[in-house]
Amino acid sequence: MFDRIRKHLILFARHQVGTTSYLNLIQEADLGLNLDNSHEKSRLKELLADISMAEYAAGRPILSCLVEVKGHKGQGDTFYKLCEQLGMGEWRALRRQEDLLKNLRNECRAFWQDENQFLQHSQLDELPQQLSRTS
Repeated sequence: MFDRIRKHLILFARHQVGTTSYLNLIQEADLGLNLDNSHEKSRLKELLADISMAEYAAGRPILSCLVEVKGHKGQGDTFYKLCEQLGMGEWRALRRQEDLLKNLRNECRAFWQDENQFLQHSQLDELPQQLSRTS
């Protein structure tokens, strides 16, 4: 599931604009999770955190910045606490930084849209056509 989510978010960064939701991620990456089940929702959050920590440790952008939490105007506290764990600053201060999410998303897209970065770091072959549409 880790690889499926990572692959989906990399391709999302390359070929789509905006953000995706937990529900869209579950459906489009065919994860089979139920957001009404708190255990499964927590599992998705943990997977997103694990992916972002691995990417950040490897010097790559945080992919989970592309997943918007419904009702939180972008990201919930879990995301900012992850950023704090990664050494980006205190989570409450990060939450107040107006351009933080925009900058993280721009950095993520720029990185994965760069063909050399994609070929070197994605470990993917291009590309399921379902992601070529924009949302």
